[in-house]
Amino acid sequence: MKRLHVHVSVDNLDRSIEFYSGLFGTEPSVTEPDYAKWMLDDPKVNFAISHKAGASRGIEHLGIQVESPDELQEVYGRLNSADRPILEEGATTCCYARSEKSWIADPQGVVWEAFLTNGEATVYGD
Repeated sequence: MKRLHVHVSVDNLDRSIEFYSGLFGTEPSVTEPDYAKWMLDDPKVNFAISHKAGASRGIEHLGIQVESPDELQEVYGRLNSADRPILEEGATTCCYARSEKSWIADPQGVVWEAFLTNGEATVYGD
């Protein structure tokens, strides 16, 4: 089963956690000093926010999160057929999780990631 992933960069993490918790009707499943994530089932979305000094605000990237290596290979095949440059990141730590991922940008520059999370991490990223 695949899940849409949306990551938004915010100015005020606490205020945004309060807003999105109200909007989604639930508290985040992960909360860190610079990051929060809701794993929603209705709609099926991994929605994350973060605050990083100097980063632009708004949609940071979109993605497709998969639940198995076979699904990841299926999505990787779709990335290849999109005929755009692909950044194959491979095994990495990001967003307090260990994942396998690749990145692609659409013709307008909107960045998408395809990833399989296979564990938690104690840091935001490598």
